[in-house]
Amino acid sequence: MIGWSIIARGTVGAPSDCFLDCRPAAEGGVALNNDVKSFAGPSADQARLLRAATYASVGTAGVLIVVKFAAWQMTGSLSLLAALLDSVLDAAASLINLFAVRHALQPPDAEHRFGHGKAEPLAALGQAAFICGSALFLLVEAAHRLIAPVEVVSGTLGIAVMVFSIIATLFLVAFQSYVVKRTRSLAISADSLHYKGDLLMNCAVIVALLLSVNLGWVHADPIFGIGIAAYIVYSAWLIGRGALNMLMDRELPDDERERIKDVIVADPKVLGIHDLRTRASGRQIFIQCHIEMDGRLSLWEAHEVADRIEKQLEEAFPGAEVILHEDPYLGEDKSGHMAEHEATG
Repeated sequence: MIGWSIIARGTVGAPSDCFLDCRPAAEGGVALNNDVKSFAGPSADQARLLRAATYASVGTAGVLIVVKFAAWQMTGSLSLLAALLDSVLDAAASLINLFAVRHALQPPDAEHRFGHGKAEPLAALGQAAFICGSALFLLVEAAHRLIAPVEVVSGTLGIAVMVFSIIATLFLVAFQSYVVKRTRSLAISADSLHYKGDLLMNCAVIVALLLSVNLGWVHADPIFGIGIAAYIVYSAWLIGRGALNMLMDRELPDDERERIKDVIVADPKVLGIHDLRTRASGRQIFIQCHIEMDGRLSLWEAHEVADRIEKQLEEAFPGAEVILHEDPYLGEDKSGHMAEHEATG
């Protein structure tokens, strides 16, 4: 390959000051800088929101556990037991989230130079396991109630409790949705997903109580319990799939990759791109790409182009960590060259 080939790397919008000078020390060269790379982490406001969301989840689950336990003792409803069990597991999962988010907020160190963002998908996997366990218990109890139905009493009290649960959960989900929009946190998103499932479950419990108490449909309670268990398993699958995708460094969605390509090729100095690689770790997005430019450009000019593109990517993907490798472009037709590389990039 003729011409230059350099790598511009750094937090988007920041100077690219980490490099290796291969000249011997006697000739003025220096060794590789081993200082810990300071990746773009959450802002102080984002960190505060993340912590607040975890505290709100634990607090809400704790209140609902107390209220639902009292109501279940008075009614004996399987649907209320299912709701109580779900709140217990909500509290456990939210506690895991609390510690995971605190760990993920720690800055990079010498042993974890890419940060601690993968604590979030690990916590999400833990949530999925908790949720599946609760669904299994609920299915067993529902099967028993189908064989030996139990009459539900104090249905009005149960309905009042579930209405209270719906209101409390609505406030929590609204706050979590705001936090996810601001932070892109997988852990909070997973927590919010199963609380949204709780909203549907609470509505189902109210319907089951009405049918059991007013119409005498004693099998309505366990049947709704089975339906709730099925939804819980579905929620766990969604959470687990998202967590595994992040842990396995799955590429960003196609639409986001296309946005990245559009930002890069919009620069008039860029004649081609190849080897676009992306991944996410918690809230952090990582982008790597080879950009091709006229080989007659000076090293300084090529570096300035890379810095300019980094800033543009930061505007499109706030907080992204970008590594651009600059290559001389050897082709003749820009559009044909782009098509050739997009097939592999």
